[in-house]
Amino acid sequence: MNDRRILFKNVSKTIDGQMILKDINLEIPKQGIYGIVGRNGSGKTVLIKCLCGFMPVTEGGIWVGEKQIGRDVEFIEDTGFIIETPGFLPRESGFRNLRYLASIRNVVGKERIRECITLVGLNPDDKKWVGKYSLGMRQRLGIAQTIMENPSLIILDEPMNGLDNHSVEEIRKLLLGLKEEGKLILIISHNREDINLLCDRVYEMDMGVLTRVR
Repeated sequence: MNDRRILFKNVSKTIDGQMILKDINLEIPKQGIYGIVGRNGSGKTVLIKCLCGFMPVTEGGIWVGEKQIGRDVEFIEDTGFIIETPGFLPRESGFRNLRYLASIRNVVGKERIRECITLVGLNPDDKKWVGKYSLGMRQRLGIAQTIMENPSLIILDEPMNGLDNHSVEEIRKLLLGLKEEGKLILIISHNREDINLLCDRVYEMDMGVLTRVR
């Protein structure tokens, strides 16, 4: 997809009789960093799962470019994402984990994987099993996996989770650099500092209702 504009039109989602998303209408242009803030349980992650195609909407529709998710395509295309906790093979190194994931589509090689691991502040030659990584190291590896195939759309659910202050600064610089390359980045977080520093436009989710706040 060349036009990565995202459009939510009258989107609602009900789970077990409870309305989780309530008539969401949202248009996100095709370049920049956009943030969604909200408390845990406000509906942020469900919104992103619907966008990615992991959950069907109950009402309304979601478009990325000219394609409607769940009708024209089953899952979102040309997208890197972290939703909730990144999952990896615990008894393999970070590099080998990303090699396995890259082999699914086979569009990037070893050097690109090494580059992305380095970009997030990890050592691509580290033989330590991912199962022995700290939370912050796993999070950084997840971000490396998200960007390694050079997607035009990047979706990050709590990207700074578990990161120390130095790592947070590194990832902020990385995301701003990706924005300058023309990427569309969507950040979901409860950390308003990250959102305020990074985002061109900010929305708040509260009890399934989405409102623009900046």
